[in-house]
Amino acid sequence: MTSLGRMIFRFLVAEEGPTAVEYAVMLMLVFLVCLSAIGLLGQSASTSFENSSTSIQEAFASE
Repeated sequence: MTSLGRMIFRFLVAEEGPTAVEYAVMLMLVFLVCLSAIGLLGQSASTSFENSSTSIQEAFASE
């Protein structure tokens, strides 16, 4: 077997460290957490801006 062949064989047989599938699962979990956080923070920010806009409009309307 060539040197490259042995290296590939050792890589495929080795059970040390995470595999590409485990990396993909971790990446997907991080992605979902980020999307959830952005969604929740975005909704909160939108509500806050709407409340501020309403308060400002009411303040100018009462003058």
